[in-house]
Amino acid sequence: MCISVNDTFVMNEWAKDQQAQNITFLPDGNGEFTEGMGMLVDKTDLGFGKRSWRYSMLVKDGTIEKMFIEPNEPGDPFKVSDAQTMLNYINPQATPPKMVSLFTKVGCPFCARAKEMLKQHQLDYEEIVLGEGITTRTLKAVANGATVPQVFIDGKLIGGSDALAAYLGAL
Repeated sequence: MCISVNDTFVMNEWAKDQQAQNITFLPDGNGEFTEGMGMLVDKTDLGFGKRSWRYSMLVKDGTIEKMFIEPNEPGDPFKVSDAQTMLNYINPQATPPKMVSLFTKVGCPFCARAKEMLKQHQLDYEEIVLGEGITTRTLKAVANGATVPQVFIDGKLIGGSDALAAYLGAL
């Protein structure tokens, strides 16, 4: 759940922009909840009016178990209220999912093979299709190659479908 001192229209657009289908965005337009939490701050000097100080909290059965409140310092600190801090608190041994990007072309059988291998290994991926505003020139600049697929995992170039098969076989 995400609560913010904003109206419902802003919250709905924010949810769409973040593609956050599994998060409930709740507007606290008048700041009543936020004030009750002791987190309402005056940002009129910046032209923002009343806003919420940044924090995250873990609530279980209506009881606050843990809060991560940003330090009281100038500006808009974002050091401890982030999702990763909360996830580390909940499960410090958890490993984040691999970040996979895949350059493809429509109708490419090697691309289909790479996508199938990623699915079999339950690796979610973002597909970047050449021809939809992405050119071979971009592929050459990013992957130093012009053939597809080109697979990147956690920022590292793995290569084509054969290289992906070797990488997945080594896991």
